[in-house]
Amino acid sequence: MLTLHHLNDSRSFRILWLLCELNALYGTSFRVIKHERTKSHLAPKELTDIHPMGKAPILIDESCDKTLAESGFIIEYLLRHYDTQAKLSPSDEAWEDYAFWLHFTESSLMPNLVMRLVFAKIVQKSPFFIRPIVKNIQKGVEKSFISPNVDKALALLNEHLANRRYLSGAGQGVFGAVDIHLHFGIAQMKKSGVLFDEWVHIHNWLAYCQSRPGFEMAQNYE
Repeated sequence: MLTLHHLNDSRSFRILWLLCELNALYGTSFRVIKHERTKSHLAPKELTDIHPMGKAPILIDESCDKTLAESGFIIEYLLRHYDTQAKLSPSDEAWEDYAFWLHFTESSLMPNLVMRLVFAKIVQKSPFFIRPIVKNIQKGVEKSFISPNVDKALALLNEHLANRRYLSGAGQGVFGAVDIHLHFGIAQMKKSGVLFDEWVHIHNWLAYCQSRPGFEMAQNYE
């Protein structure tokens, strides 16, 4: 039995979705323990009792009494030990695309999205009388640094998906864990209204991913 400690509206949705895909493919058993964010939008303190990092996702593999953190590592662990027929793992031919987009997610895309979120929270939490100053700083950083880097990343992704349904694999691509890994950040951009219509191939890729029964199953846990 696998147990996922899941935090709402967080990257742990990736692991929840992957567990649903594994369940559909292999009948892999899992359960979900849901945690809610605090009023400060932070992870609750009880997660620290489960793992020192105190962040979701946390996965417990009860078959070997292992407690795992970090979504990228958990994905690799689940593929190695539970994707027994390599249906969600890259083939030898697809390894380069798979590895590139896996690292692209956490190096080129997510840091800029997190920075955007942090600046928005700083503005929101700033005292009223200095909020206009902080907001001007936010706009300057967004215009000069965050937006150009995000646009560059999206342009590369959109071009890659021009003739593909999924990120890696032969032909139009084959759905795999790397699609799950990248999906969260892109979906958050769409939810926030900053994934503009010009990125048509990215929108198509999102639609393909979200049409999967495993995705729908994962959403039911949210």
